[in-house]
Amino acid sequence: MALRNKQVTYSERPTRAARAAHAKGDSQFRSYDVSAIQPRRKPWGRIIGAVAVAVVLVLAAIVAMLTFNGCSGDVQTLPAGQTATIEVTPGEGARDIADSLVKARLIPNAQAFLDEVKRTDAAASLIPGTYPFEGGTSVAEIVYVLTIGPSYFADTLSVPEGSTRKATAEAVAVATDGRISAQQFLDATDDASAYAGDYRFLATAGTSSLEGFLFPKTYTITTDATADTVVRMMLDQFATETAGLDWAVPEAHDLDLYGAVTLASIVEKEGLTDNYREVASVFYNRLAIAMPLQSDATTAYEVGHDPTADEVHADTPYSTYSNYGLPPTPICSPGLATLKAVCSPATTGYYYFYFVPDGKGGMSYHFSETYEDHQDAIASN
Repeated sequence: MALRNKQVTYSERPTRAARAAHAKGDSQFRSYDVSAIQPRRKPWGRIIGAVAVAVVLVLAAIVAMLTFNGCSGDVQTLPAGQTATIEVTPGEGARDIADSLVKARLIPNAQAFLDEVKRTDAAASLIPGTYPFEGGTSVAEIVYVLTIGPSYFADTLSVPEGSTRKATAEAVAVATDGRISAQQFLDATDDASAYAGDYRFLATAGTSSLEGFLFPKTYTITTDATADTVVRMMLDQFATETAGLDWAVPEAHDLDLYGAVTLASIVEKEGLTDNYREVASVFYNRLAIAMPLQSDATTAYEVGHDPTADEVHADTPYSTYSNYGLPPTPICSPGLATLKAVCSPATTGYYYFYFVPDGKGGMSYHFSETYEDHQDAIASN
């Protein structure tokens, strides 16, 4: 039940006279100066209050200054010409990436990045990977690159037909600006058996190097690639390019796939695109009668330069003058055209060929069935 307000009076029995007396006393009391008898208040409350207000104002000023600095870009970022690398892992969101960018001093504050991600609706399109950003890159460009992925920074590696493993290693080092050294690539390609479990065509390569199987092509190498990554790209390419080849002809000449690649590597060095099949036929014909292959290219691979007459006839593993049959390993990476030529050689009676410069920047080839015709071709040129 709610209580009703009671009228407060100055007497339990209020009379007109009593009320008048009380009213007169109250009026006189209110007019008196009572300040002299009131207790004196101490000033601590006001002092504390003033100090508190001052502290709040100072803190507010500090926050405002920091906010201003962060938004204005006064926070020192990485100067142009210097590069910082960030790693975006799967599952990271825009806020995580922003923190990484700030830590790497690539952006002045996280909010600038988050605002740009929101403006471009890119939150779901930021791709994991390794990103080497240069100082001074705008926030807009950083967001754009993250939506393209690490391939934005990819290096281009070109491996021409006939490249040796050593030359390929040097090309990888140049293409990656040293991120993958030539030695790292050589180490990764030193033992074919390390990859044989994943690539069946290496089954007969044993513990030889991957010479011959580093397929010549132009490759894109991302910034997070390793020597192993590049090797596998090349082996994958070999598998793709050779998937449709019929190895029946090499097999008929007692050559396994490793032997066929070895022969193709010799054809690559000895022939031209328009006569690979004829050059292949010459070597097959020699193998069929146990005649030495007599290829200067195999010794050149061993000695590292155009060989002398003494060098090609020396008793060394890669001399195909002193030894019958194929050299121990391929001598370069053959292209698809030479692999096709070995799988489908021309049908000829040629056992010899001779080539000389044609005066037009190319080579002129002369094929012969007999040694006498071969000598006549040499004499006439």
